Amino acid sequence: MMRRSDREVKTFDAMIAIIEKCDVCRLALNDNDYPYILPLNFGMNITDDNRLELYFHGASEGTKYGLIARDNRASFEMDCEHHLVSELERGSCTMEYQSVIGQGHIEMIPEEGKPEALRILMKHYHMEDFPFNKAVMPRTTVFKLVVEKMTGKIRLKKNDKR
Repeated sequence: MMRRSDREVKTFDAMIAIIEKCDVCRLALNDNDYPYILPLNFGMNITDDNRLELYFHGASEGTKYGLIARDNRASFEMDCEHHLVSELERGSCTMEYQSVIGQGHIEMIPEEGKPEALRILMKHYHMEDFPFNKAVMPRTTVFKLVVEKMTGKIRLKKNDKR
């Protein structure tokens, strides 16, 4: 349960609206004693059964792939709409923001699914008709996070009851 329920985003559609405004998703993977966190560009797809999938891509080598192979569970975080609000007369300041966090499991996208997955990713950045260089496809790894649960939070000073 969220401590500040007055800031909680309660609906799936409202959380999706926040995600649509974000341009980076931070993915946290399990790496023994410490989480491994990386910022990634992403795309999203909502399945017919109203489940969120987040798509990512990268080079075919790197630390994240070894970690995913050992444990495909992951957490994510994204935030946007940052505004510093200061009240000099009260000697206080705070930050307005909107955020979504969640958890799920990662699935690697097979070669034949890469073009559609990359279209989903590019659509998030308003470039759905981007002409992909087919020569880089074999050197590109694409994966998705199937979101199992998520929560959202909005902090707007003007709506704060404190």
